[in-house]
Amino acid sequence: MRPRRDAGRYAVAVAVHDGRRPNGVSDRVLTLPNALSALRLILVPIFFWLIVDHRYGLAVTVLAVSGISDYLDGALARRWGQVSRVGQLLDPFADRLYIVSTVVALAWRDVIPWWLVIVLVARDVVLAATIPVLARLGYGPLPVHLLGKAATFCLLYAFPVLLLAEASESAAVIARPVGWAFAWWGLVLYWWVGWLYLRQVVDLHRGQPR
Repeated sequence: MRPRRDAGRYAVAVAVHDGRRPNGVSDRVLTLPNALSALRLILVPIFFWLIVDHRYGLAVTVLAVSGISDYLDGALARRWGQVSRVGQLLDPFADRLYIVSTVVALAWRDVIPWWLVIVLVARDVVLAATIPVLARLGYGPLPVHLLGKAATFCLLYAFPVLLLAEASESAAVIARPVGWAFAWWGLVLYWWVGWLYLRQVVDLHRGQPR
């Protein structure tokens, strides 16, 4: 017999497969949490340009604003009952854009090595390849895993700290090792969660939802 938590995930998958929404998830678009997610998307090119232009202090500020909005959109959506399918798609998409834009910009400025960019982007490319498979099976994108949130948390905190190390020599002594510690933890968790998603897709393909 499968654990209850697996049965719960299966129930969510079946609900989406049948065209229904899991409890508490709506199709609303014009909500404050969604507006905050859209704001984060708008700030992505501004953030990228600030890094390329060596304005690390402002870049850290923009990233801090993005981090606050990332917390608020989820908290407000749950508190006000405004959890929506659009928000569930926008939120992780904005996170991915920030991670990719940050690592590319930092690699461009030789703050981090290019291999780190390749390893992080490769994971998203692999998971993107599973979307057509899920679509053929009648499923949408898989729900965000708790470990996925932890990986994103580590990466989104690693790069601002590394930026702070570039912006201030006095802070670099502490900020650089702390930033790289977050980066390594985030990298390992990022790929571990990717492996869990791949296993879930394989199980769905075999007709055995995990």
